[in-house]
Amino acid sequence: MKSENPEDSTMPLVAHLKELRDRMMRSIAVVFVVFIGLYFLAGDLYMILVKPLEVLLPESGQLIATGVTSPFFVPLKLTIVLAVFISVPYLLHQIWGFIAPALYKHERRVAVPLFISSVLLFYAGVSFVYFVVLPLVFGFFTSVGPENINLMPDIGNVLDFCLKLFFAFGIAFEIPIATFLLVRAGIVSVDSLSAKRPYIFVSCFVFGMLVTPPDVISQTILAVPMWLLFELGLAFARLIPKAKIEEAAELD
Repeated sequence: MKSENPEDSTMPLVAHLKELRDRMMRSIAVVFVVFIGLYFLAGDLYMILVKPLEVLLPESGQLIATGVTSPFFVPLKLTIVLAVFISVPYLLHQIWGFIAPALYKHERRVAVPLFISSVLLFYAGVSFVYFVVLPLVFGFFTSVGPENINLMPDIGNVLDFCLKLFFAFGIAFEIPIATFLLVRAGIVSVDSLSAKRPYIFVSCFVFGMLVTPPDVISQTILAVPMWLLFELGLAFARLIPKAKIEEAAELD
């Protein structure tokens, strides 16, 4: 990796591995501390998660646990995921501290806002799921069943369903960053991406089909924001000076 600090280029491999180990240990410790702080609220956190579904259940419906250990392990699983989710800024800070010495100053100036933007976009994707997608999807599923069927979702299935959507939308909301980086690095051009719009549009729906539950509602709700986010990333990529793109391509 490139560096402006001679000491970084001569730093032995063992020292790099030791630094990586220390940063990993600190990251694990932070996640563990956050987990302990959330553990005693595990049940309440789960009820907050399923609130969009709970308010839509009919009077005869309720959440159930079909497994003997589900009442314990399902909230525990949610707490672990939340601990990692809350610790993301610190985890990224540790990653940045490890790779920053190997970057040029102008690369650092670009990388810092991209790091911050990526975190904010991921959180935005998760928030979009909770406040927009889940109410729409749960509203659809609770309204299409036969009238004589009592809806009793399993708490484990509900958690897996929500986490899958959180992950899918969190990754999808990173599209503007990915688009910007591809153009900034000179790997693709704005014109070539613009010409491939029809293929990218279809790819958004294919991705939505693969990572969301098998229903048109979920797929469309993911595919359309992906398309709009791609257009947003393309708009920002147009602001990159051509000289910067050519310089990056020559360095590669």
